[in-house]
Amino acid sequence: MPPEKNARFEALLDYLKRNRGFDFTGYKRASLMRRVQKRMQGVGLEDYGDYVDYLEVHPEEFAHLFNTILINVTAFFRDEAAWDYLAQTIVPTILAEKKAGDPVRVWSAGCASGEEAYTVAIVLAEAMGPEAFRQRVKIYATDVDEEALAQARQAGYADDHLQPLSPGLRDKYFEPAGNRYVFRADLRRSIIFGRHDLVQDAPISRLDLLVCRNVLMYFNAEAQTRILTRLHFALNDAGYLFLGKAEMLLTHANLFNPMDLKHRVFAKSPRVNLRDRLIVLAQAGDAEAVNHLGRQVRLRETAFDVSPVAQWVVDANSNLVLANEYARSLFSLNARDLGRPLQDLEISYRPVDLRSLIEQAYAERRAVRHKPAR
Repeated sequence: MPPEKNARFEALLDYLKRNRGFDFTGYKRASLMRRVQKRMQGVGLEDYGDYVDYLEVHPEEFAHLFNTILINVTAFFRDEAAWDYLAQTIVPTILAEKKAGDPVRVWSAGCASGEEAYTVAIVLAEAMGPEAFRQRVKIYATDVDEEALAQARQAGYADDHLQPLSPGLRDKYFEPAGNRYVFRADLRRSIIFGRHDLVQDAPISRLDLLVCRNVLMYFNAEAQTRILTRLHFALNDAGYLFLGKAEMLLTHANLFNPMDLKHRVFAKSPRVNLRDRLIVLAQAGDAEAVNHLGRQVRLRETAFDVSPVAQWVVDANSNLVLANEYARSLFSLNARDLGRPLQDLEISYRPVDLRSLIEQAYAERRAVRHKPAR
């Protein structure tokens, strides 16, 4: 596609962000362009600039455009085998780790018209019983599409939408209302629908289960990294992430551990600290994370440098990497000594068996402290 067309397309995306609050800059460009062009063809336009003019004159077109971009393909118990694994293995594990009366918090991110959120509700109600479900469960169901959310809140579905459910589950959890079936009102109160942008908005927190199926696949690698870092933060240390069939996390193994790759269920890796999460965000180009990480590094360097204990660090090749202020003063070191082999420095002639200390540190994979005899 010619560069000038790309520039005009970016201008269209900026217009959508400024006027309607939809930020599509993290979406994969090729598929995004195809969807926008499909909608433009529907109104007889070829130029992105002309389409911006059309949107200004016909504000009702925004809804048609967003429906074309945000393809809300969803269904009850979509990929049934994966839901069976969740119901038989993951949900019982979550409940077993809870004390009686402890809350159970779930987030259905990218919930579209609500089928996924209500599927989660059915799975939990079957495992806990309706009474415990009403008392303990909160399901947060979010999407960027307000029209889809409006459908989800109504909780009404045609008979063909309920085909994946057994007759027993349909009769147990849905009530007939005219030519539609509506999810039980007493259980529906535990499900909270709201608009949320995975790229821009702060994540919901303290979650036991996060269902985000067939959402990440629409974003580019940078946006995926930002989203996954937020999802990691959202989960409890013992929380689980449930993705769609077309999605993998092989490039983010430090954030999540696979429970079942076939069914795309992952456990949060609780060992990832704030610094690691900031590094991931910084790699994704998050300016705020870069600044935060820089402040962290400077703070740690300052604390290391002013320590009242002489400290120095060597690498595997016995080169001096760091030395704090007290160590530099005590052993007559200066900035030019950093990076030099330890054997070339005066410190190596001190009455301390440095080689054995270094070998001990590497063997035990920890810092080693030497306390000189008085």
